[in-house]
Amino acid sequence: QVQLVESGGGLVQAGGSLRLSCAASGRSFSSYAMGWFRQAPGKEREFVSAMRWTGTYYADSVKGRFSISRDNAKNTVYLQMNSLKPEDTAIYYCAARGAYDSGTYSSPNNYNYWGQGTQVTVSS
Repeated sequence: QVQLVESGGGLVQAGGSLRLSCAASGRSFSSYAMGWFRQAPGKEREFVSAMRWTGTYYADSVKGRFSISRDNAKNTVYLQMNSLKPEDTAIYYCAARGAYDSGTYSSPNNYNYWGQGTQVTVSS
């Protein structure tokens, strides 16, 4: 069991940056693969980025602008977001799954644990 708490969201102008954090409680944080998803009003939850033992992965829409990282000593995963655009506006969620779980890393259905989300708003 792991609990996830996101922070770092806020209001930023287009072209700006934010760093989201996701603090995990529970044991064996390093054994989990971590993902970031987002959901805009009226839209489905969509994949943003993931980190697992095979590597790091990004949605095409954020590739080159966002970067995922983790600090296992602090039980925290980060999402650095640069060159933000108004279309990045959404609630951002952190998620966790077993490191060797099957199923595509980009589907929210394949994650067992979720945070409450943090709002990111990018103004034009």
